[in-house]
Amino acid sequence: MSNHSKVVFEGWLVRYGKRKLGRAFFHMRYFVLEPNLLSYYKRKPKDNMVPLRTLEIDGNCRVEDRGLKPHHGDVFCFLCIYNRKQKDHQITMGTKDMQELMAWKQKLQEVIDQQQDSTTSKHRKAFASMDFDNLGSFALSDLETPLEDEEDSSHNLGRRLTIGNGPPDSLHDWTKDTEFGGPSHTDANQVHSRKNWRLVRCQNGLRIFEELVPVDYLPRSCTRAMKAVGVVEAKCDDVFKLVMSMDLERYEWDCSFGYGSLVEEVDGHTGILYHRLQLDWCPMLVWPRDLCYVRYWRFNDDGSYVVLFQSREHPKCRPQQGYVRAHIESGGFKISALKTRNGRPRTQVQHLMQIDLKGWGVNYLPWYQQRCVLQILNSVAGLREYFSQEDGIKAVARIPKMLGAESDSNLEKKDTKPPDAGKQQAQQANVETLDEESDDEEDYQEPEAFIEEESIKADSDADAKYSEDEQSEDIDISAFTGILLRDASDKGRNCWMVPEGNLFKVRSKNFPYDKSKIPGGKYLMQLAAADWFKSHSRIDHVARRRGCAVQVAAEKGLFSLVVNLQIPASTHYSMVMYFVSKHPRPGSLLQRFVDGDDEFRNNRLKLIPSVPKGSWIVRQSVGSTPCLLGKAVDCTYIRGQNYLEIDVDIGSSAVANGVLGIVCGAITNLVVDMAFLVQANTVEELPEQLVGAVRLAHIELSAAADLPDLDNANS
Repeated sequence: MSNHSKVVFEGWLVRYGKRKLGRAFFHMRYFVLEPNLLSYYKRKPKDNMVPLRTLEIDGNCRVEDRGLKPHHGDVFCFLCIYNRKQKDHQITMGTKDMQELMAWKQKLQEVIDQQQDSTTSKHRKAFASMDFDNLGSFALSDLETPLEDEEDSSHNLGRRLTIGNGPPDSLHDWTKDTEFGGPSHTDANQVHSRKNWRLVRCQNGLRIFEELVPVDYLPRSCTRAMKAVGVVEAKCDDVFKLVMSMDLERYEWDCSFGYGSLVEEVDGHTGILYHRLQLDWCPMLVWPRDLCYVRYWRFNDDGSYVVLFQSREHPKCRPQQGYVRAHIESGGFKISALKTRNGRPRTQVQHLMQIDLKGWGVNYLPWYQQRCVLQILNSVAGLREYFSQEDGIKAVARIPKMLGAESDSNLEKKDTKPPDAGKQQAQQANVETLDEESDDEEDYQEPEAFIEEESIKADSDADAKYSEDEQSEDIDISAFTGILLRDASDKGRNCWMVPEGNLFKVRSKNFPYDKSKIPGGKYLMQLAAADWFKSHSRIDHVARRRGCAVQVAAEKGLFSLVVNLQIPASTHYSMVMYFVSKHPRPGSLLQRFVDGDDEFRNNRLKLIPSVPKGSWIVRQSVGSTPCLLGKAVDCTYIRGQNYLEIDVDIGSSAVANGVLGIVCGAITNLVVDMAFLVQANTVEELPEQLVGAVRLAHIELSAAADLPDLDNANS
């Protein structure tokens, strides 16, 4: 690393990229910006540490705002810096804090401007020193000057910073109108669309404006634009994050919100959304309304946010049965910071909506449509009250989930692709997941980025320590029975046993910094029984079977984790393993997994496979690379009062199905180990701990028992 005096800016950021097969990764890296170089390291550099990668910065570099990207429930904002002449040489970096990212953007622009000015000065000196008498004929285009590109002759900021792919076509940016406090100069294309406004009322602490049109009479099919302006005592960033949310928290401040989902993510700034309106009309007379619209956002240099709406048609979001598709002609939010008052941040929120609710009845009642628009605009008052409930409330960054509108159970299911298209995509996704799922390349997210290197160095034996309340206690499992018998001998057949935990490697306390791993050690739960079932159809929710190990454990006051490996064939098989322990400690990673949502579970449930005895082909096919089960195959989670069942559909993955075919052909000659754990993604969660493991020895298909009638079993 060069002299620290040359450093312009430095700090921890998230490095974003894609691997060869297209799977994205997020890595925490320490970035250092120098006058002509951007580099990043695995940890804060010292002495002459060599960076992982560098990018030379000159006048040809550009900074592009890549917008938002979700990762494991968090939302990151990203910048991409690249050389205009070598666009394949680029670095994408981001953070959760928009203000921090804008500080990096400003520093990068300053360095690029300095390099551009330096290059221009050199060209001028060279031009002034030319001997024109001896130069002969030449073309001005032969000189390599900064004016060779039209974009370099435009405004200084615009030529060095781009925002995604820009706003979608025909999307009107109403925030650029002079009356909204926008710039006094307006593009020629925007002049005709300037709006004049008049205050029509004040309600709920908001000023409500209505668009003034140059004509006295409007056709019933035309609607006036209306906007609400209010002040919210919160930071701009927090208000913006809440406005972008489309989850259950929106019910707390938007009384017109019924349901929302993300249909398609165009880029980090643009997305297609589906939205149901929940307005106070009479459901017996007026049908409910829904929307399909494009949403575009940007962060301005003055620190304000702009969110724009406009209705769009989309093949994945067709009109739904029982709903009238309303049309947003123009709409959105402008969120601007105000001066603080009594030390509290303040933000001005402008919400504009020009919407046609459609339907023959509403269009003949203009006052009724205006009433509905006012209810939508009242969300600004909802934002104000939401942040006033608690001092220092912090809005959580959320964006809509990647779900098509037709995925909701209440919507009419319509196929927009050929029948095999979805299956092929799912198989392709599974292929990429299994091929790319290398533990050395797994994503890691470090929340406490500013930790000094000295604070992360611990004694080597500290990695092997587990808190006493996290370790499983010895439980008498003699009362548990299953179809497969337990046999600890090496020559046992058609049986199960528990392998040593130290045979499996898990992430150590220092994993984020040196990728080190330690032996797994003691399990959190004990394997009490194993069942081997067969049936003519897929076997789901086996924990409801009367007299199974789950019910025995519940009678003893124990908690059970059931792993049901569903093996498809002409006859369906299920290998069911019952892990028992005391109830997980509140706040522990295991408890968060048990009581978490399916997205969290899919991102955390990890399987470590191994074939200690078997043919070389099988060992190579199965391997020993850890795999996130929820990303590789479909998993169904059933949370009972004293148990959590995980039904793993191995047939949902083409790759897993192929490996399974090889294994089933030689299963009687195999000894297979499987260890389960919850992946640790933060320093506080490290080191990882194994939940449980099983060793299956020489299993025979003929030994599988017919499944009892689960429908008549006790729940």
